[in-house]
Amino acid sequence: MIRKTTVGVVLGIGASMAQADSVQVYGILDVAVEALNHVGPTGGKLIREPSLSGGQLPTRLGFRGDEDMGGGWFSRFVLEAGIAPDTGGSLQGGRLFGRQAFLGIGQKDLGMVSAGRQWTMTFYSMLDADVIGPASFGSAALDPYLPQARADNSVAYRGSYGGWTLGGTYSLGRDTLAPGNCPGETPGKGVNCAEWSTMLKYDTPTWGAAVAYDRQNGGPAGAFIGQPAGTIPSGANADKRLIVDGYVNVGNAKIGGGWIKRNLLAAPVGLSTDLCFFGTSYPFGTAFSIDAQVLYLHDSHTASNARMAVARGNYALSKNTFLYVMAGHVGNDSKAAYSLSAGGLQSSLPPAGEGQSGVLVGMRHSF
Repeated sequence: MIRKTTVGVVLGIGASMAQADSVQVYGILDVAVEALNHVGPTGGKLIREPSLSGGQLPTRLGFRGDEDMGGGWFSRFVLEAGIAPDTGGSLQGGRLFGRQAFLGIGQKDLGMVSAGRQWTMTFYSMLDADVIGPASFGSAALDPYLPQARADNSVAYRGSYGGWTLGGTYSLGRDTLAPGNCPGETPGKGVNCAEWSTMLKYDTPTWGAAVAYDRQNGGPAGAFIGQPAGTIPSGANADKRLIVDGYVNVGNAKIGGGWIKRNLLAAPVGLSTDLCFFGTSYPFGTAFSIDAQVLYLHDSHTASNARMAVARGNYALSKNTFLYVMAGHVGNDSKAAYSLSAGGLQSSLPPAGEGQSGVLVGMRHSF
């Protein structure tokens, strides 16, 4: 739920400074405790509160304002901060509004153009198909870019026409802080540190499908999320993803799945992977629901594949407060070392070739 209030009350700056018709203050606090086995070189146990993601959704605090300019035209701003629920610290490299910070103008029949730090089309293409979403146990553990698909210095467009949604982004410098450190916007760099993405999505009341492409260019000091250790920064590097996914509603059940082809062009070692996922969500009455998903990562390198299975039970205490429990297992080939969890700031990787199991219990509140 998003609660509307006036700018003067929320920000304490007086009604005379308010330009938007209203400012919405919203947020999610998702706190969990997870337990993992086979962690580190010795394969020990780890119990922690995840910092990056909860069992359901990452913690955030946001401000959103809209102004009706007449004739179907509007302006919009979004400022959204990512918060580590275990410490209260800022995420996304310590940025104040690291999740989103953009200003846009749009028309209800034509869509919106916006500029700032914002999601790439990777994020929007997976919203409906990935039933587990950006939880600690899920696709983020096998490809950490997926829940962090944002770009600094970007211009974006997204609009809907009937059941079709078209979108695209272009960034002049995709990441100004760690771990990317690829700010661009420097004379002589050309397309270094640029990012661009496109998406075509179609939705009906019972099913939908999407295709998206996302490319990040390297730079003299640019890194990619999830790159192999020892990657040498270069303007010739590129990280590319093709995403094809969809979902269908069958009775009360939702079934979603997809395929993500990643090609990382980098020296000395690149990547070529195929990530496939398939899951379902099913409600039992109005308060309880379950989500389950299986994932398979195929790596072109020998004996580097991984398989994952996760399940989550959700119980609604009220409209805005949920309890949940999650369990999962990841199996690694002899040269793979994927962790079940993507939720910690510290590494939870198992020894190469070891599987890893875990459970997570948490609570989420939205406002």
